[in-house]
Parts: sequence; C-alpha cells; structure tokens
Amino acid sequence: MSMGDRLLPPHEALEIILRHVRPLPVERVPLEEAGDRVLAEPLIADQDLPPFPAATMDGFAVIAGDVSPWREIIGEQFAGSQTSVEVTPGTAVRITTGAPLPPGADAVVPVENTELRDDHVVIHQEQVEVGENVRPVGADLRRDQVLVEAGTPIGPAEIGLLASLGKVEVPVFQRPRVSVLSTGDELVDPAQEPGPGQIRDSNRFSLVLAARRAGADVVWSGRGPDDPAALRRLLEERIAASDIVLTSGGVSVGDKDFVKEILDDLGTVHFRRLFMKPGKPLNFATVGDTLVFGLPGNPVSALVGFEVFVNAALRVMAGRRDVQPRPVPVVLTHDVQSGDRLEFQRGLVWADESGVLHARNTGPQASARLLSLVGANAFLLIPPREAPYRAGERVMAVIRGPIGPAPETPAE
Repeated sequence: MSMGDRLLPPHEALEIILRHVRPLPVERVPLEEAGDRVLAEPLIADQDLPPFPAATMDGFAVIAGDVSPWREIIGEQFAGSQTSVEVTPGTAVRITTGAPLPPGADAVVPVENTELRDDHVVIHQEQVEVGENVRPVGADLRRDQVLVEAGTPIGPAEIGLLASLGKVEVPVFQRPRVSVLSTGDELVDPAQEPGPGQIRDSNRFSLVLAARRAGADVVWSGRGPDDPAALRRLLEERIAASDIVLTSGGVSVGDKDFVKEILDDLGTVHFRRLFMKPGKPLNFATVGDTLVFGLPGNPVSALVGFEVFVNAALRVMAGRRDVQPRPVPVVLTHDVQSGDRLEFQRGLVWADESGVLHARNTGPQASARLLSLVGANAFLLIPPREAPYRAGERVMAVIRGPIGPAPETPAE
C-alpha cells in the first residue's frame, strides 16, 4: 500500500522515517575494536583518578610550611612505585612527574628552583604553597562521575577513558547492516568500456563509502537486473539479510522503473516523491523491520538523499544521540536563483575574521554533475521564491564537513 504520490516536504519525510527506526541491540566488543563504535551505556567512573596525589613536574617533595633552607635528601620517588620514606621538617624526597607524593609531603618544588649540595637540596623559592605542583586525588575523574553519555561515538579521548578505567569489554550498539543495489541495464562496471547508451556505475561505490563512513556494515553491494522477477528475488534476499537496503535508480516514472512497484508489493511505501531538488523521486518503504530507500539514479540526487535521510536513519540505528545537524545561517557571496522546490545546493562555507559564515555554491548544480559535491562542505538550503537571492542575503546551510579558509576562486 502507499500513502500516495504527493510531493512531501523534506522535514515531513524525515519525521516519517524516524518514526520507523529504532536503535539496534547492544553487543560487547573488545576495547581494541571499540573505536568509532557508539557507546550503549554511560561511562561512569568507578574510582578516583588519580587515586593518589601525584607530582605534576620533576623536583623535590617537601612540606610547604618547612622553613629549613637546606633539606636532607632522604630518598627518591619514581612514577610507578611507592616509597615508604616519610618527609619530615628538614628533609625532601627527589620526585618525578606523575609519581605519588611520599608520606608527609604536601608540595613539590620544581627542580629548576633548587640547588644540590652533596646529600642536601637548597630551596631557592621564597614561599611554597600547600598543594603546589601536586595533582590531587580525583583531579581528573571523580568516582560516580558520568564521563561519557550513551549514544556518543567512541573516539581517541573516549577510548582513552575506557582504557584508564580498565574497561576491556565495551557495550556498543550493533552496526546497521546495509545492502547497496544499483539498478539499470544501462550500467556497466567501472572496468568495462561502456557501449552505446551505457554508463559506468558510480552510485554503488559512492553509496557504499557513504554508508561505511556513517558507521554501517555494508554486507553486500552489486547491480540488479532490469527483469522484474529477478529483481524482486534479489530485493527479497537483501531485505531479509539487512537492516537497510539502498537502491539507486528504478524509482521514477519510466517503463522500466520496477523498484517502486516491487516495494509497493513487498511492504509499505510511505512516500514516493519529495518537494526538494535534487532528489524528487525518492521512495521510502518498510518491509518488516527493514528500511528500504529507493534513491534516484542521478548521482548527486542519490548522495543528497543519502545524506539528508539515510544518514539520519543510520545514526538512530547505531544509537547516536546527534541524529541530524542543525542548519546555521550563512551570508551568500553571489546571487543565487531559486527553483520551484526547496533546493539543496552544494556549497562551500567559510568563516571570516569575526566568525561570520559566508557561502557560495560549487557552480552548476545539475543533479548528474557529481563534481558539484567535490570540495563541498555544506548544503545551502534555497527555498523557492520569484526573486533571486542576492549577494549579502542570509540563507540556512547544513554543514557537512570542516569549515576552512575562504576559497581562492569564485563560484563558476
């Protein structure tokens, strides 16, 4: 069944998608494999770190209130061990960075503020404060402190915290299983020389990499036939083995656009067409618990559809809290003509010296021109209106990459 072919605004389409997606089950993986996964439980400190007062630099552990100018060196304290020698008035212990403070000491005098005299040290510092150059117990982490919220991707800092707390197994959400299927008899593999009317398949490779970068496990990719029965069997097989199936092509209005008819028969098609450019013909269906996105065949339309809709679904499945980026205002540096639908123009956004974001598009915005996405770090959201958007006007943009310096070349 279908909800009809009306042009659905992108925000309504996204709301429909998010109503049909849930986080995947939790699994435990070794610490070494937890990088770039999504934490399924909050990381809570089960101890204070450091568990002992520690020196923050090389020097001498002393009693801050000791007024003795010369102090006998009664021992050494290195990181990774604990001396039993107790510091008393008139004495000091040589200490290295990170080493536990010896009993009796309450401060560390840096080595550059001292002078050695045989078995004594002379303190060349007028006043020593209690706690000086000492990292107290719990300075880094406090027991029962929530360090990382569930739904956070595990990066270098997060995995370092896990390691410091001895978490050798980490609870993470399962990776979404994704299958990627290109359709169309006109497609050939990149190694083949296209014949008359044929083109090389680029969508499959673009979508596979996009899915992997979004945290998915791509379990299969390939090309589908334009034979309805064979295509149906292939789709049924991939739907049974996947959390998300991505198809490109076969969702428009041509005689051989079979995907939308097959999806209508296999499950529920929630929408077929969107009030956006590029990416007007985009099918979203559910077959059991599997989400199926019938993306357009045009390369840019397929990737824009992926980033706006599929990426959000993958993030929810992977357990992430940050499902979609929040659009930000940018100042256009050139005139932009709007169309008859909300347009996701590929753009470059940069910040000036005062932090104001400026933007230009990447030149011709045809939905088959994959080059328009190369170097783009944003989608410029251009709503339809009669008059062009002028240089200096503000529009909203969805940032999709790092913001760098102003471009050296103007828009085409």
